Amino acid sequence: MQNRQYLLASRPVGAPTKDNWSFVTTETPALGEREILVRIDYISLDPAMRGWMNDGKSYIEPVGIGEVMRAGTVGEVLESTDPNFAKGDFVYGHFGVQEYAVVSTKGVHKVDPSLAPLQRYLGVLGMPGMTAYFGILDTGNPQEGETVVVSGAAGAVGTVVGQIAKIKGCRVVGIAGGQDKCDYLINELGFDGAIDYKNEDVKKGLKRECPNGVDVYFDNVGGEILDDVLTRINFKARIVICGAISQYNNTTPVKGPSNYLSLLVNRARMEGIVVFDNAANYGKAAQEMAGWIMQGKLKAKEHVVEGLENFPETLMMLFNGDNFGKLVLKVDHPNEA
Repeated sequence: MQNRQYLLASRPVGAPTKDNWSFVTTETPALGEREILVRIDYISLDPAMRGWMNDGKSYIEPVGIGEVMRAGTVGEVLESTDPNFAKGDFVYGHFGVQEYAVVSTKGVHKVDPSLAPLQRYLGVLGMPGMTAYFGILDTGNPQEGETVVVSGAAGAVGTVVGQIAKIKGCRVVGIAGGQDKCDYLINELGFDGAIDYKNEDVKKGLKRECPNGVDVYFDNVGGEILDDVLTRINFKARIVICGAISQYNNTTPVKGPSNYLSLLVNRARMEGIVVFDNAANYGKAAQEMAGWIMQGKLKAKEHVVEGLENFPETLMMLFNGDNFGKLVLKVDHPNEA
C-alpha cells in the first residue's frame, strides 16, 4: 500500500519551513508480531512539535533526521497481528505525520467514535486535555475564590485550563490574541475576563482584570507576558510552566523572566508540567472530563484543516496565533476514493 509521509530533512533555525521536511511516498511494510496497520484520519498539531525538531537535551528524544515527524494521531485499524486489536477498531497513538502507519501495539489506546468525534481524542480527551487537567489541578492547585490567569487561553490547552478552573470555583482571566478569541472565552466558555495581547497593553489589562492579584498563572507563552504576570502575583502564588510558544522559533537565546525575584518576595513557586509524567492516570482524567462534557460544564472546539500535504503551513498557524481551538489536520486518502 502506498503511504505518504513527512520526514524530518533538517533541523530548523528559527521558524520551520517546508524545506525542513521531505514529503515522500513509500510502501507500507508487512506486519510483524503484535503490530497493527492504521489508516490515520486526524493528526494533532501541537507547539511541542517545534521542540521535538531540535537536537538538544529535553524530556523526550528529538525526531531523528530522516525519520517520520512525530505527532499524536487517531485512526482506524486495517490489519492486526495482535489479538487485542481487530480490524475496524479506532485507536490513538503517536503514529506520526503520514497517511498510514505500521506500529507496535505498545502504547496504543482504543477510542470510541460513538462517544465523541475522533478529532476530540486529540484535544480535550487527548494530550492537550491531559496537559490542562494535570497542570492546573495537580501543579496549579487552584482553590475556590482564587484568581487564575491563563495565557494562550484560546488554544487547545488554555481553553480547558480555564474551564476546569471555573469548575473549581475560581475567577478566570484569559490572555489571547484578537477580539473574537476574547469574546469566545467570555461568552462561550464562561471566563470572567480576557486580555487581548495583540491590541492592548498586557500589564494594564492585568491591573484591570485582576485587581486583587494573581494566585495561579498557567503559562503557555513565556517571554514578556510571563514577566508581566510576575509583577501581579500574590503571596504563595503558583506559576505553571507548560510552554513558551513565543520563544520556540527564536534565533537568539530564550528570554527568561527578569521579574523572577517576585517569586522570592511572594514566596511563590514556578513549576514545569510534562504530560507524559501522568500517563498512569490518563484514564481517570479522561473519565472525569468526559463527565464534565456530558454535564455541559466543559466545551471543546477543534480547528480542522484538510489535506496531509498542507502540514508545514498548517503547523505554522500555531506560532502565528491563527488557530482557534485545538489545531488538527484531517488526512485525505486519495487512493481509497
